[in-house]
Amino acid sequence: MSRFISILMSAVLALCLLTVRAEAKTEPVPVKLEPEVALGAYMGLLEEHLGGILRTEKVVAESIEAMSGRWDMVWPLLARFSQDLPTDAAVWYMMPDGRYFSTAKGGLTDQNLSDRAYFPTLKAGKEVLGELVISKSIGQRSIIVATPVFSAEGKLVAAIGVSVDAVKLAELVESRMTLPDNTYFYALDANTKVTLHRYQARLFKTVSEVGNDESLGDDFKKVMGKEQGVFDYSLNGKNMTSIFRKSPVLGWYFFIAQEAQEAQEVK
Repeated sequence: MSRFISILMSAVLALCLLTVRAEAKTEPVPVKLEPEVALGAYMGLLEEHLGGILRTEKVVAESIEAMSGRWDMVWPLLARFSQDLPTDAAVWYMMPDGRYFSTAKGGLTDQNLSDRAYFPTLKAGKEVLGELVISKSIGQRSIIVATPVFSAEGKLVAAIGVSVDAVKLAELVESRMTLPDNTYFYALDANTKVTLHRYQARLFKTVSEVGNDESLGDDFKKVMGKEQGVFDYSLNGKNMTSIFRKSPVLGWYFFIAQEAQEAQEVK
């Protein structure tokens, strides 16, 4: 019976991975749409990609292999998961004390995740979706998607996580959206930190740091008190106009912005 369940879980995992691969092969979103429609398509793309990762993690978390608390049993499923992610993300299997195994390392790492901001959330048996971190080992800017793993008795035995490369994710969105040169997408977390942007140098910086203007961050925070809207602002001497919407899934604020017509090409 246990072998049958294992085979069934593998089949379900394969279906989830097929969905993730299909997302990566979808044709680019036409940009000659109403701005609100383009914004919705852009936001939906990110929600589906990161949400799809979480759904696959939850399927794996319910497998006998994951519930065993043993890396040697679960790593074939996680290795397959990692290989099929279009953003080449590392998949990890964390113990309750913060030690973790990684598909990128092929086993136990010499790092510990107990000091990460998302660690208490996983310890409390809750999911993590969209947390921003910088890799301890290689300095990679990553977006964390993770879920706890419970034994059949309901005890927390591990957590499965994916560290999505923020640069590769931005490249994926850019290839799908094909926005004009003077129009660009970006997303901010609640602290106005850039989670995604077509210009990679701006990733994980606050809008104040990007614009070299402390007051700019305050201006963004004011408008981000709304679920959606229009926001005009000045960035490095350029007059920008944007529309934005808050994602109920990620808690991020998604923007599509364009330089005012009288200005030159956005740099």
